[in-house]
Amino acid sequence: MHSSGNNEKVRIGVISDTHGLLRDSALQALEGVDHILHIGDICSPEILAKLAAIAPTHAVRGYCDYGQWADDLPHTVTLEVNGCWLYLIHDLNGLAMDPSGQFQVVLHGHTHLPEVRESKGTLFFNPGSAGPTRAGKPISIGFLEIERGVPSATWEHLQS
Repeated sequence: MHSSGNNEKVRIGVISDTHGLLRDSALQALEGVDHILHIGDICSPEILAKLAAIAPTHAVRGYCDYGQWADDLPHTVTLEVNGCWLYLIHDLNGLAMDPSGQFQVVLHGHTHLPEVRESKGTLFFNPGSAGPTRAGKPISIGFLEIERGVPSATWEHLQS
């Protein structure tokens, strides 16, 4: 995924841990994004097809993604978008390197808890879970904006 230049603003929808449930509120929230990134535990190839109908979609494999449809999903993805390097991995505990100096953003899921934090110049972003409700955890989706190589991330609650 490459953008045509570094001056435009790129808006990326970030979704994770759908666990087979793609809510209408998630689809509505993603309308108009330039790209979609699914950070694993998709659990159904139909979810990726619906996302790809909205915008170009990249996905990584989570622990619950298995079967022939998931065999081709990578465990990690590296992308350059608008002068910004992104690293996608489902479970941050599986990160086997120090991303600082290499990646401006590390996108991860697995915990079902949204989080935006910075460490040593790298933005760590978990959009939370857009799938089934889990006790005490919000249903959420994320957005990553990149302008002139500078990333910013936000997450928002979804209606059930």
